[in-house]
Amino acid sequence: MRGGFELLLATETLPEGDAIDALTSSAAAAMMLRSQQAALQAVSEAAEQISKGANAMADAVRAHGSLVYAAAGSSGLMALADASELSGTFGIPQSSVQINMPGGVPVDASMPGDTEDNADLAQAASAGIEPADAVIVLSASGTTPYALAVAQAAKAKGATVIGIANNPNTALLDAADIAVCLQTPAEVIAGSTRLGAGTAQKVALNLMSSLMGIELGHVYQGHMVNLIADNAKLIQRAERIVASVAEVSSDLAQNALTQAGGLTKLAVLIAKGCTVPEAESLLITHAGHLGPCFDDLKTTIT
Repeated sequence: MRGGFELLLATETLPEGDAIDALTSSAAAAMMLRSQQAALQAVSEAAEQISKGANAMADAVRAHGSLVYAAAGSSGLMALADASELSGTFGIPQSSVQINMPGGVPVDASMPGDTEDNADLAQAASAGIEPADAVIVLSASGTTPYALAVAQAAKAKGATVIGIANNPNTALLDAADIAVCLQTPAEVIAGSTRLGAGTAQKVALNLMSSLMGIELGHVYQGHMVNLIADNAKLIQRAERIVASVAEVSSDLAQNALTQAGGLTKLAVLIAKGCTVPEAESLLITHAGHLGPCFDDLKTTIT
């Protein structure tokens, strides 16, 4: 660390060596890429906790709870990106996903910084939290007042708190039921956590929510079998998924999707010869997992 600030968090310090603005453009780019690679390594070291977080998220969905994301600044943008894709990718009901950023989700290029210090704003974010919920709270520093207040309020309500921070031994990680420490090195631009810390958070969230989708049976043979097909591209994707998984023609896949009202898992079973009620019953019996449904169909056929 430079300048004798031994108590500074790693995300606020500079790496050893030449400052990035003293380098040529190509050397600076190489330095930033090395920083990004180090961020990925930090995610790798947190794999076990990320898996636990994914299981907690899946448990919340199964219990008809909500997935509640809360964070400020760059961390909030990472949370927003992950949460906003859960419905389209995995069919998680939009009503079951909450996104909380102090000052609100930005709709333009303005994102005030002072709101992250306002712990009172956390009361609104945590007001509707229930014990069945999984609350994903992010803070690069691990000390952001807003994030910490949401985590503490959620834990007091009995919800499962997944805390994600880039500095070890910090208040957010201490408050969390599942502490995901992404110990990224010093930022090449000191304090700019949109760089290495942000990359690590984005990747960790992607892993966690994708593992959740797999746990819930929303991925089969590598396909997103619970996607919401609400545009031309996704309708075509759903048709390809049904055709591939059910091993039928495109025409049969289209017909099955029509009968299923666009529900991909249901369409797969219809394409395999089930009636709509039979397909619905199988999915209920096997909690939405297609593999056991196919096993039942094989038993019935034999």
